[in-house]
Amino acid sequence: MPSRRRFLAGSAATLGLGALPATGTAEARETGTARQASGTAAVRPPNLIVVLADDLGYGELGVYGQKLISTPRVDALAADGLRFTDAYSTAAVCAPSRCSLLTGLHTGHATVRANPSGAQGSLTAADTTFAQLLGARGYRTGLIGKWGFGPESAGQDSHPNARGFEEFHGYIDHGHAHQYYPAYLWHDGAKETIPANANGAKGAYAPDLLRRRALDFIDRHAAEPFLLFLTPTVPHAPSDVPDTGAYASRNWSEANKGHAAQVSLFDALVGDVVDRLRALGLEDDTVLLVTSDNGPHEEGGVNPDLFDSNGPLRGYKRNLYEGGVRVPLVAWGPGRVLPGTTDRPTPLTDLLPTLAELGGAPAPADVDGLSAAPLLTGGTEPARHDHLYWYRDEKGVTSRANAQDKQRATWLAEALRKDRWKAVRFAPVRDRALPDDQWQVELYDLATDKGETSDVAARYPARVAELVALMRSSWSDRYPRTPFGASLTVPPLAVPGKPFTATAVLANGSARPWTSAALALNAPAGWTVRATTATTAARLAPGARLTAAWQVTPPAGAPAGTPWTPTAEGTATAPGGPVRYAAAGSVTTPPPAPTRDSHLSDLPWISAVNGWGPVERDASNGKNAAGDGTPISFGGTTYPKGLGVHAYSDVAFHLGGVGDRFTALVGIDDFSARQSSVGATRATVYGDDRVLHATGVLTAATGPVALDLDVRGVRVLRLEVTDANDRTSFDHTSWALARVTVVR
Repeated sequence: MPSRRRFLAGSAATLGLGALPATGTAEARETGTARQASGTAAVRPPNLIVVLADDLGYGELGVYGQKLISTPRVDALAADGLRFTDAYSTAAVCAPSRCSLLTGLHTGHATVRANPSGAQGSLTAADTTFAQLLGARGYRTGLIGKWGFGPESAGQDSHPNARGFEEFHGYIDHGHAHQYYPAYLWHDGAKETIPANANGAKGAYAPDLLRRRALDFIDRHAAEPFLLFLTPTVPHAPSDVPDTGAYASRNWSEANKGHAAQVSLFDALVGDVVDRLRALGLEDDTVLLVTSDNGPHEEGGVNPDLFDSNGPLRGYKRNLYEGGVRVPLVAWGPGRVLPGTTDRPTPLTDLLPTLAELGGAPAPADVDGLSAAPLLTGGTEPARHDHLYWYRDEKGVTSRANAQDKQRATWLAEALRKDRWKAVRFAPVRDRALPDDQWQVELYDLATDKGETSDVAARYPARVAELVALMRSSWSDRYPRTPFGASLTVPPLAVPGKPFTATAVLANGSARPWTSAALALNAPAGWTVRATTATTAARLAPGARLTAAWQVTPPAGAPAGTPWTPTAEGTATAPGGPVRYAAAGSVTTPPPAPTRDSHLSDLPWISAVNGWGPVERDASNGKNAAGDGTPISFGGTTYPKGLGVHAYSDVAFHLGGVGDRFTALVGIDDFSARQSSVGATRATVYGDDRVLHATGVLTAATGPVALDLDVRGVRVLRLEVTDANDRTSFDHTSWALARVTVVR
């Protein structure tokens, strides 16, 4: 009978993963040390688990100095694994930190650079996460817990399923994740109600539900390499727990008791994961990382000073001082992770290239992270960053964090560490273009002053100038990405019986060449597909692309008004082994063309992409599926029959060539203007992908733009709204009186 190890290695080989290098030997597992993989027999690639706490401070684990809260399970992992003393979140609040962790881009380049103060920031189709990289190598990928990006809807680019996680259970919305007894949680693309929590009841504690989901994921994928991203919401405020357990008798406030219980609950959750791995015989086949998204919080009455939550560091959540961004990071994997301690400055942007290297997956060459895999496995010394960068654009205020910032908690701020030096600077206005001499800059020597108690900027002006220049160079208003993986372009409409062209691209955005590249197109059953270009390439150099096209014809009897999902599949052999990338497109057999003059809010759309929430066609802020068009107010005048969107948005309607004129008022409406004066967008109207009209910048001050456009012969009318000033949280835009007349 084959051993379990041989069975698992054989299972990996069937996934095309068997050629991955091993990172541990039997001898190393017995001695608790790791060895380099070169020249050894191939074994199963490691399972990869990342457990991310929410607002867990640097000093809130026993192994990092905690005295009042018990965390024996993580402490034991640190004793047997690798503990980082200088690990850093990439932001002082969760949304930008998590975006950077997932994508490997720091907050000067990442898509999401601030916590939501209005609409929630979204990931985009250009954002490649570590889940996408490992999924391409055959890993089963799961996200259990808090996501925190994009609208609460399925079928959009910011959904976890679209960003590489084939299984998702938890919270999409940032605010929803603050509920420990939620009425529902998401399962992939659908909400699943929790009857035990209906009508405000507290019958089912979300961390317990997520724990069961995580263990179930491990059970179901025990025989194949998997990636689990486990993101419980503890110990984020409120300090809501079923009971305070070992802390019930302490002479503390209820908030502090609850917080301590939440930290211990997080510790127990990590322990449950380890116990399940051991029960399944997977501990030697797994690398587990435990960390936090930012420094300790003080919301809901929690006193972080009681627990010394930031240890010897200055600052809390929201501060760019060390206490706000330095976080615990423990790596554990018997036989795969070299035990010890490291002071290598390691930002969580390094997780993407590290996980990719451990899993034998190519990674985008244009990320800011550097792989720390050699450090984990006892190989060569990993590359070190020239400097680390942080950006803050935060409106939330808490008293301790504000005091540390000397009442500048809501100021725009940046920080940068280079070697022993750490600079922090504050802008009195929210404008990164503010001249450098108008910022307030501080400098600290972390080698002698870890607690950042002595500002030495006046003593080292040249050093300050050097670090400020690096801050400037670390920021890009827009950070165009090198394409990576597969993409598919299809038209919005597929007329039954008529051919259309589908184009797919396989892009090698990594730093090393790929071979045996190929593209294939999978269409719905009954559709015919004929390649019109070559679909293979012997070699794809770094930065090169394979582009292929097909003529696709839906059957004449395809039902009208139906969305379809063709998919492109790109395959190649990368240095670590075979990779497979998939990209889905959406094409719709058109709904009937209008037969009479109609407001767009009365017509079905072909497709609707919206940066935040559903497109608003009713009077309930988009929460219902349809209606008679929400009233829109511009300059105090209210208009019926509106469409409300949030940049980026793209809504398409089928006119079928029968339209005559399209009229509308488009702009930032009065309601949105009252929320903030900084919204700025541009609107473009397309007719069959031809620009019919492009507005200038729309703001509340400029008022709406009146449109009266000729749409004769247009089959598809598209209304697009884009952000005009990189402040997407305030970019709600409305189309009032949007109406099409038909040819008489």
